[in-house]
Amino acid sequence: MEYRKTNTSKKHALAQSGALNRNADNVVDPKFKNLAFFDPNDIVQVRYEMLRSAQKDGVGVLKASKTFGFSRITFYKTEKAFKENGILGLLPRKKGPRRAHKLTVKVMEFVEDLLEQKPEMKSDVIRQKVKEHFGISVHKRSIERATQKGKKKQ
Repeated sequence: MEYRKTNTSKKHALAQSGALNRNADNVVDPKFKNLAFFDPNDIVQVRYEMLRSAQKDGVGVLKASKTFGFSRITFYKTEKAFKENGILGLLPRKKGPRRAHKLTVKVMEFVEDLLEQKPEMKSDVIRQKVKEHFGISVHKRSIERATQKGKKKQ
């Protein structure tokens, strides 16, 4: 049996790729405590082994999820993601919106019109005018980023 040594470069690589298990201490499966092959810091490996233990070893969902440091709900979400996307489904997904969903084409046309009328207008004032006109609250930094993109394209 090969025993584990802490590998900080691997931890750093896992963190960089978004695959670092931030709850590695909650993994209590014996394989992850002693064997070098099994790394509790690798969230993809931990999730895979959790699913495998429930499916192949006949361990119940609740016990499998607790043994590998997850909730039962996370188990089912992970199982669904794995069925839909294979091993890539085990990678953590970024949280939050994927794009500037409030800054639609209509809103950006309105912002561009405001900036044509007064190019020196501050993003805070634009934000207030967008709120008055469309009834949506947009962060001033979102407006700044969107208007910078427009300048870069020209």
